[in-house]
Parts: sequence; C-alpha cells; structure tokens
Amino acid sequence: MAGERVHTQGEPVWVRTRDGRALYAMVLPGPAGAPGVPTVVFEAGWAATRSTWALVQTRVAAFTRAVVYDRAGLGRSAPDSAGRTLDRMADDLNDLLDGLEPSSGFVQVGHSAGGPMVLVDPTDEAATQQFGVPFRVGEKIVIAVEWVLARVGLLERFFRFLGEGMPEDVRADLHREAFRPAVVVTQGRQARTFLTELHAWQGDPPVLPDVPVTVISGSLADGMPRRVRDAATAAGRYRAARSRQGRHVVAARSGHYIPATESDLIAAEIRRLVLPPVG
Repeated sequence: MAGERVHTQGEPVWVRTRDGRALYAMVLPGPAGAPGVPTVVFEAGWAATRSTWALVQTRVAAFTRAVVYDRAGLGRSAPDSAGRTLDRMADDLNDLLDGLEPSSGFVQVGHSAGGPMVLVDPTDEAATQQFGVPFRVGEKIVIAVEWVLARVGLLERFFRFLGEGMPEDVRADLHREAFRPAVVVTQGRQARTFLTELHAWQGDPPVLPDVPVTVISGSLADGMPRRVRDAATAAGRYRAARSRQGRHVVAARSGHYIPATESDLIAAEIRRLVLPPVG
C-alpha cells in the first residue's frame, strides 16, 4: 500500500517446510545491480528470534540481500510436533533456502547455538565443559526459572539490553514475541537432545565442504566464569584453525551477545566473505 512504512527488517516471507509447517522470514533486498553476490541468511541463538539480528542485518543489506527467520516454535514460525533435533532444524533451514528467491549462493551466519559459516560466539563441541553434569543441570534449572518468569511476565526484564539501540518496530517485535512461555517450551524441547548430539560430533564430526569459515568470539566474561569464557574462546580458535580458509576474530568489547554489542564487526567480517577484494 502506498505510503505504508516498510519494517526495518524488510518484507515478510512465509516458507513451507517439507511437512507443511510455516516458517516466518523477513528479507531486506540489498542494493540493486549486484549480481553474483551471495545472500546472507542469519540463524538466531538458542531461544532467540529473528529480531536479535536487526542491527547486523541492516548493515549487511547495504551490500547484499539479508534474510532473517524464526526457527520452528520461535517468533512467528509454527511449532514443530516432532523432536527438535539438529537434523530436524537443519532440514528446516534447507527448506527455507529452497523457498527463497534464487541466489548466487548463501553465506550463513549463526549466533551461539545457531552455527554455520560465520559463527558468532558459537556453541562448539570443542568446548568440553558444556558436556559435564554441572552444565547440564544448570541448563535445566535456567530453563525452569525462565519458564516461570515468562509465565508471570518478568522474563523480558532480564534481557532488556537486547533492545538497546534497536529501531522501535524491532523492539515492539521483541516485546510481543521473544519472551513468551511458548519460547521457553521450544528452548526446552531443543535442549533434550542438543548437547548429546553435539557431544557425539567430537568422535564423529560432520564433514564440511571447503568453504571460508569465520569464528567471532567474545572476550568479556559477561556474567560467566572466566574459565568458561576462556574455554569458549579457545574452542572458537580451534574451530577456525580446522578449516583451510578459517579465520578467528575476537570481539574486544563484547561478551556473548556480540550481535547487540558489536554489530559493525560482524557486518565487516561478512563483507569480507561476500564481496571480492577491490583491485
């Protein structure tokens, strides 16, 4: 409609999965006349929605098409009655890519448990502390507490920083969608198998194609024990070194939530991957 304001994160797109569920995405088209430049697709963190990528997505849209989406059961995407295993989530991502308009390839950017080519403070199988009993028990306690907080409408108070610096329409989406009890339920369903599956990759890692892999690690402890922060950073350095085209970058001003605190750094690293060098 003429005069209607376009959302900061672009136009809405609904994509059907192979079993008929609806995934919600938003697309910023990028500049016209940029053939051969891959589309960047963002994968949010563990229980996060597409909104958490707004600051990075808008920067990336200055040089290429940038797509955010909600995994099943998060944001506006329909829930999944099947188990939220890594294979199941990967199938959904593949269905999303198939459902988007044709592109000259994709660069995938994931935060935390999101994964793939640009890994932003990722949950990595090389960080062995997360497989111990204390971490797993702590995760269950956190999910239980978050569910209670979501039920009484208090969960958002603990994540207000995610909306800092965000445009008004993105903050409104976060408020409506990101802190509901249903989000915590999805988080719990993902957690049932995630660490066990990730642990299995230590002995039988997935075979990756020869593509550039950039890992961005936070440097601030940011509420976690220093030894855990250092272990996560070391795992990121190891992951980058395992790729022939690997690159490890440390975000000096950030803890875990780098998309909110150093969006410019992430966008610059994505630009290195998608745009050929000049000269």
